[in-house]
Amino acid sequence: MDGIHTPDFWDFYRKKLIQDSVISDYSREKQSLNGEWHYGIDQYDTCLRNRWWQQHEYDKDGRPLPLDYSFDTWDKMKVPSCWNLWSEKLFNYEGGMVFTREFKVNKLGKNKRIFIKFGGVNYQVAIFVNKTYLGMHEGGSTPFYVEITDVIKENNRIVAAVNNTRRPEYVPMDNTDWFNYGGIYRDVELLYMPDTFIKNFKIALIPDGTFSKATACIKTDGALSSNAVLKIPELGISQEAKVINCAGEFEFSLNKDNLTLWSPESPKLYEVHIEYGEDKLTDLVGFREIRVDGRDVLLNGKSIYLKGVSAHEDSVENGRAVTETEIRENYKIAKEMGCNFMRLAHYPHSETAAGIADELGILLWEEIPVYWSIMFNNKDTYINAENQLIELITRDYNRACVFMWSVGNENPDSDLRLSFMSKLTDKAHELDTTRPVTAACLVDNDNLIINDRLADKIDIIGINEYYGWYDPDFSKLPRVLENSNPIKPVIISEFGADCKAGHTKQGNRDDMFSEEFQLEVYNKQIEVLSTIKYIKGMSPWIFFDFRCPRRLHHMQNYYNIKGLLSADKKYRKKAFYAMQNYYKGKAWS
Repeated sequence: MDGIHTPDFWDFYRKKLIQDSVISDYSREKQSLNGEWHYGIDQYDTCLRNRWWQQHEYDKDGRPLPLDYSFDTWDKMKVPSCWNLWSEKLFNYEGGMVFTREFKVNKLGKNKRIFIKFGGVNYQVAIFVNKTYLGMHEGGSTPFYVEITDVIKENNRIVAAVNNTRRPEYVPMDNTDWFNYGGIYRDVELLYMPDTFIKNFKIALIPDGTFSKATACIKTDGALSSNAVLKIPELGISQEAKVINCAGEFEFSLNKDNLTLWSPESPKLYEVHIEYGEDKLTDLVGFREIRVDGRDVLLNGKSIYLKGVSAHEDSVENGRAVTETEIRENYKIAKEMGCNFMRLAHYPHSETAAGIADELGILLWEEIPVYWSIMFNNKDTYINAENQLIELITRDYNRACVFMWSVGNENPDSDLRLSFMSKLTDKAHELDTTRPVTAACLVDNDNLIINDRLADKIDIIGINEYYGWYDPDFSKLPRVLENSNPIKPVIISEFGADCKAGHTKQGNRDDMFSEEFQLEVYNKQIEVLSTIKYIKGMSPWIFFDFRCPRRLHHMQNYYNIKGLLSADKKYRKKAFYAMQNYYKGKAWS
């Protein structure tokens, strides 16, 4: 990496980076590799340095060699999980960890290709199957896929060398405001595909205001086979497209009188089928249109006020390995609060979160972790960020609930940052012409104005401000808003104050962490923000308290306690009800 000292052995592994590998797999034939994996703490990356994965147990004359590992005698850990919560001794561990298990494939056949899917591994992982190095992935929140067709046997061993060490050149960098969980914390699966298959499939309404035209495209992998066919039985659609150079495009008309548009009030999903040669793929897709018109955000042609809340992917019991039950609970409480949208901060959350939001009718702001002052002058840092953006957009393009891509959060306005994030914005627009792009920007606090140069590139301006908390002078907020005259819609993507659940005013300095203090900040924010016409939504910080090593005040106890809920989500703070009252009384537009 540019300007970064890395061990010599690292270069060997990084030459085979896994990028842009995402496969559309909603209805694929799968075999789970979840369950118990052996693990060994590997602080010195010895598995990679000494190539344990080659399993050289004997010399050339058959004499046994001394080994520094014994895979099948190591302790076991459940996958998916975060290792920090698996064992007390691992709670604050950052570094290398080797995971391994043996497995059999359910089906071996001449016309089958087999891939391993990792839904999320934090942060860096090198994958080996049957003593063969297959590649390294960087980025802890997006999925990647590795083909194992040529190395598969009846009995197989997989080795995954994981490392969650924070580094300044990574995305995110070494300084963040959340807990750095480590591990294989999302599902691991085998995917079975024919020799030639549909790698990616994207479909959406064309955002022209007519709600009568749609477009779809596919990318294929393997030898050319035949034309592709798209079918939406409920809408009576059957369309054929030529596949040229492993790509095919469909453009078709919809009868808008028969089409139910997806919305939070009516999250209608249609079964869409794609056929290409021997491959068949099905997805559940909602059709809706998101557009920006001046200072308005339009959903299906109607101005919408985005009543939201920011949330981390975290839980007391499971860390970032959140369960479907926990995700559904989050959305249920958010709807109880009156939300129609949620900002998934500050990195891609699981694809399960997007799938459930599609089903339940929750709009999502999805974000990549270009967070604070990352190394904007490092070309490898940019490549990493762009790859995470590509993997996120490819994964969730068909999710109607996703209304916006965010290219970053709270980055100081500089020339290097402007160039870096402008390129990311252009890439997002290139990959997806149907959605707005945003970033959570900072206020120009010297001039008290919304004045971020990135606003010229993005479609919706996100603003993080903490007047009444980090800046105690709340009178600045109305001045900022009065001094600003954006030509685009603004979402207040963060405001808030720390509050220990159940703590009330005691007449001392700890009153700043009381429910009354937090409530006062929220009431003031609501009073001011609700009068500004160009503000089209808000997502206060944050939904529930979450672990954070930066928070050492005795009231915080290593948690960011700005939540409207306690960390276990069993307790609703007073400010929760303030937001509920505001959102319940707020009209659609």
